[in-house]
Amino acid sequence: MAEALTKTDLQGALPLKARGKVRDLYEIDDKTLLFVATDRISAYDVIMENGIPDKGKLLTLCTKAWFKILQEAIPSLRTHFITLDLPPQIPESLRPALQNRSMQVRKYEVFPIEAIVRGYITGSAWKEYQKSGTVHGIQVAPDLKESQAFPDGPIYTPSTKAELGQHDENIHPDEAVKIVGEKYASKIASLAISLYHAAHAYAYNRGLIIADTKFEFGLDPETDEVVLVDEVLTPDSSRFWPKDRYVIGQGQESFDKQYLRDWLTSQGLKGKEGVKMTEEVALKTAEKYKEAWEIITGGGEL
Repeated sequence: MAEALTKTDLQGALPLKARGKVRDLYEIDDKTLLFVATDRISAYDVIMENGIPDKGKLLTLCTKAWFKILQEAIPSLRTHFITLDLPPQIPESLRPALQNRSMQVRKYEVFPIEAIVRGYITGSAWKEYQKSGTVHGIQVAPDLKESQAFPDGPIYTPSTKAELGQHDENIHPDEAVKIVGEKYASKIASLAISLYHAAHAYAYNRGLIIADTKFEFGLDPETDEVVLVDEVLTPDSSRFWPKDRYVIGQGQESFDKQYLRDWLTSQGLKGKEGVKMTEEVALKTAEKYKEAWEIITGGGEL
């Protein structure tokens, strides 16, 4: 099994701005960042001790493909993506490890909410619905079965964006208005739903169901436009199901970290720090990510 890259060190070539759960962010200049997707993986808001080889490359190439797909579907869409080319400051010796896992992006002020769109009732939404008939406090149709599509179409269910080590909290859309203001909250909600519709149609035609996903948005202060940022529609930020094995009324197989989550839960390790995945869990999770990437992009060299 190839070695996973879990931490980057640019040897002072660019200043490090932040390390997230997966990405290391470096500053190229006052308007441009370098996003480097490592092979770190988190589940239940905890980063595993070991990583998934090539995961960062899969996430980056998947995101690049989706930006193109979504801009073709929604021509007015703005994204922060510039190029996968590495900036000239990066030393030659580091380039092979960083190529295809790094993207240059425009720097924007990111809105402090996760824009989650759910097309099907599953996961935490299903748990809440069983107790109260609501999803993020929103009243939805009665008598839904697990994994069923919402009969009135996908719903926008934002969450807070927690600091590293903290937990995101599901919130009602009205709470999102209080956090970012009415003008931007309504733009974010409608754009997130439009993006989900476009992505769902594209994936569905290729045998993949996008059950839910999360988007992040920033603000271009010069134009006052809401801009799509961060990773997009990857197995890290989305729940992908194989269309040919979809059955209403039960949990689904998925091309994401569900295999890892299930293993953590079965071992009593859910939410625990310092967990190292077994080689089998790392391999199986890597396979799921690669399969989703191949369906979405057609595959190719990493």
